[in-house]
Amino acid sequence: MQIPIKRTIESVPGGMMVVPLLAGALIATFFPGTPKLFGSFTGALFSGALTILAVFYVCMGASIDFRATPYIMKKGGTLLVVKVGIAMILGLIFGQVLGEAPVAAGMFAGLSTLAIVAAMNDTNGGLYMALMGQYGRPRDVGAYTVMSLESGPFLTMVTLGVAGLSAFPWQTLVGAILPLLVGMIIGNLDREMRAFLSRAIPVMIPFFAFALGAGLDLSKVWQAGLLGLAMGVAVVVFTGIPLFFADRLTGGTGVAGVAAASTAGNAAAVPAIVASANPAYADAAGPATILVAACVVVTAILVPILTAWVSRRFGDPEVVGAEVAGAEEATDSAAAPTVAGR
Repeated sequence: MQIPIKRTIESVPGGMMVVPLLAGALIATFFPGTPKLFGSFTGALFSGALTILAVFYVCMGASIDFRATPYIMKKGGTLLVVKVGIAMILGLIFGQVLGEAPVAAGMFAGLSTLAIVAAMNDTNGGLYMALMGQYGRPRDVGAYTVMSLESGPFLTMVTLGVAGLSAFPWQTLVGAILPLLVGMIIGNLDREMRAFLSRAIPVMIPFFAFALGAGLDLSKVWQAGLLGLAMGVAVVVFTGIPLFFADRLTGGTGVAGVAAASTAGNAAAVPAIVASANPAYADAAGPATILVAACVVVTAILVPILTAWVSRRFGDPEVVGAEVAGAEEATDSAAAPTVAGR
């Protein structure tokens, strides 16, 4: 007896990313003690997102040809400028309206310039790379080596007008891209290693997605209420549409742009860091943290679904064709034992 687990998961838009991610988030929300209860290897599956990502980056890097470097710089630079540019424009607009303090009462209570900028500014790199590993080409994945400049509070502080209060940690930046670079070197030196490591890319996606989901507490969305949900949707809309067109203008299909329309998990820590650097944002930091955390969860669910849809509608025919061929192969493989049995 065979149960079509893979085909069922893949029938969901972005299923290999969304289904494990939601599974991890549900366990983290309703059974938060599970990793500690079982410990050992089971616990490591919940807390090993960074380790899995590190391996994923090496394997992904191995599939990238050095000749794609100019493309990576152009693609990553464009997505970086557009994403940060949108955050800066919104920061300037809401800065004039709200100033540094959060909204005190009403349906928008807790909303602040700090929350808006922190949510818009930083792309979920792991989510982007995993989605590009499934729906894009390896060189699209490499674009995040440039986009990683978004990470941390630096650009948020620049946007808020407090640049210089935090030194940019170059060691962290190098550490973020080093596994990818090592993989690129190995893959370009040895084609057999490229083939060997590249085969692991799709296998890593559900494991990374589960670990990522295990770090999401769905109660944060409830705690933030409709405002948090609306902000998450706004991040996807206000950054996703410009990023889609920017990607297409640089020769892409728009898929990479939509995949970058998310909020990074570490963005939830930015409000507190900014407030510690500038006390003027102290009142806004608490509510902003909750709202940004809600955006992380909402965008982590919406972006894979939208990316899958955009891939089918506008994606690279070679990539979409490969997905269809893979599905047909899986169907044929599942049918083969039945025919043989007859």
